Amino acid sequence: MSKRYTITAALPYTNGPIHIGHLAGVYVPADIYARYKRLTGNDVAFICGSDEHGVPITIKAKKEGVTPQDIVDKYHAIIKKSFVDFGITFDNYSRTSAKIHHETASEFFKTLYDKHEFVEEVTEQLYDEEANQFLADRFVTGTCPKCGNEEAYGDQCENCGSSLNATDLIGPKSAITGNVPTLKETKHWFLPLNKHENFLREWILKGHKKDWKPNVYGQVKSWIDDGLRPRAVTRDLDWGIPVPVPGGEGKVLYVWFDAPIGYISATKEWAAQEGKDWEPYWKDKDTKLVHFIGKDNIVFHCIIFPSMLKAEGSYILPDNVPANEFLNLEGNKLSTSKNWAVWLPDYLEDFPNQQDVLRYALTANAPESKDNDFTWKDFQARNNNELVAIFGNFINRVVVLTNKYYDGVIPEASDFSEVDTETLATVKAYPSVIESSIERYRFREASQELMNLARLGNKYLADEEPWKLVKTDEARTKTIMFIALQIASALATLSEPFLPFTSNKLKRILDTHSNSWTDISTKDILLPSGHRIGKGELLFSKIEDKTIQEQLDKLEASKKANEAANKEVEPQKETITFDDFTKLDMRVGTILEAEKMPKTKKLLVLKVDTGIDTRTIVSGIAESFTPEEVVGKQVTVLVNLAPRALRGVESEGMILMTETPEGKLVFVNPDTTVNSGLQIS
Repeated sequence: MSKRYTITAALPYTNGPIHIGHLAGVYVPADIYARYKRLTGNDVAFICGSDEHGVPITIKAKKEGVTPQDIVDKYHAIIKKSFVDFGITFDNYSRTSAKIHHETASEFFKTLYDKHEFVEEVTEQLYDEEANQFLADRFVTGTCPKCGNEEAYGDQCENCGSSLNATDLIGPKSAITGNVPTLKETKHWFLPLNKHENFLREWILKGHKKDWKPNVYGQVKSWIDDGLRPRAVTRDLDWGIPVPVPGGEGKVLYVWFDAPIGYISATKEWAAQEGKDWEPYWKDKDTKLVHFIGKDNIVFHCIIFPSMLKAEGSYILPDNVPANEFLNLEGNKLSTSKNWAVWLPDYLEDFPNQQDVLRYALTANAPESKDNDFTWKDFQARNNNELVAIFGNFINRVVVLTNKYYDGVIPEASDFSEVDTETLATVKAYPSVIESSIERYRFREASQELMNLARLGNKYLADEEPWKLVKTDEARTKTIMFIALQIASALATLSEPFLPFTSNKLKRILDTHSNSWTDISTKDILLPSGHRIGKGELLFSKIEDKTIQEQLDKLEASKKANEAANKEVEPQKETITFDDFTKLDMRVGTILEAEKMPKTKKLLVLKVDTGIDTRTIVSGIAESFTPEEVVGKQVTVLVNLAPRALRGVESEGMILMTETPEGKLVFVNPDTTVNSGLQIS
């Protein structure tokens, strides 16, 4: 029976583009779920929008010398276009700077204010005297009191996921000036989460929420068991939604109060555009509300927002909050500040018309129960060994053979063999198999079941060998091809949530758009005899090693550029006398021999002609130069450095090196060739 679903995806901050961590954690699984629910005949409102009031936006604006509005306008457009180009099917992608959102959030706050659901308190907050402002959230950094992470923010530790207040930090520093802040009194409104502790305990811990993912349930239980405390819902900032009550001058709503209300305002906006009533999607108890988020947002969606909804009194509560863990990149944590990411706009430019390859790779390796690692090699393997070799191979063979043998017309089947009957029965079972995985938010598992259907098709063709039988048993060949085409038609429909561009392409090849999800499990025939299909075209193309290496090189270049940009110039060392300087004996030397030191990555063992002798010098340059590259090089050598044993080899001097701004090692050597032994003074 058809149901109503309100599906939300976490609002992305508009201080940068979307990257693969966002996609794997939130947007791809949310889109799979929304597409599936539509395919199975449900009423779906899939909602998202740009979160435009966070402190990171004001920080970005300060760095770039522009206004926060300039930043959000720029990135809202980039993010929205990227989602469209990638095939994320939001029913509405709104923004929290929209008038309807300001009105909705203000009204929500005033409702709770009028119901006396807030506690008004004057407290001491961190204050930057030089910047003349309070340090809310990410305007302050320090050490996390729970895990010891020295780069925690004033609202959250991204290492352990703990939600924090700025005054919780150990050794706080202003992110604006770097100064140690002082404490200054200010008035704010607090949501007394402790008041809602019993409700949350009954609803989540004693209720039916044990079907939530273990990472979500466990984190929420830990929070409740530790005891909840009031949480400030206003901030001393000039960017955001003004506090709409007396005494709120110069203050705005806390971004994590206003952002989830963005789901509601975006639904209102969508309903007005579609001529619908928005309220059933948020106030009808028969509506199922599902929040797709990353694990760093669990507390906001499972504790704070439900407490807000409960306090307001007229809204439904989330049925499930399937939060994913984090996705790492090539063994390191994704970092927007360090530019260690694969950005969606860049991917779409580098891999045109290959959206589904990334969707599949991220789904097949999704961080559903633990942090996972995205590597370009795995991306390549998923494409070449699965999409191309299994899914694409099966479809290509079916379409090519149908056009070759029957001019593209589906042949008439004869009596089915036992294998045919079993194969068709197995195909009919796949919708419920995939459905079972999706309903439990196991999208990795669901994607592999889809691939198993393609494997079934390949095995069926390989076992039945129509290319051999076509000359000896025409009737049997027609039946085999008829069965294979039914599998292809099932794949065209069942792949739509996971591989939407591929699904559309395959439907176009098969010239069919009529089959629904339930048709596959109920109909005996999906493509009738006499139906004409189109010509074959490749669904997927092999990705070559060169293409992958280009992406790895781009990452490495980005890493080095970031390190160079953030590298601090070392302060001047302690002053020395001229006599100290004259003790250094630096000479031009010529490298005669070079070899890699065994069992090390960085060390080369060099034989260097210093003009006064030939000596052994161990140098840590093996990651930048091969032995062959350095032989014959003239270098600057500190010859009177005391010998030192390195890995059992006595090094009798030091080669002087420096780095380019990009982090590349270069020799400090003369511009022209000179005699070895020439002193440098």
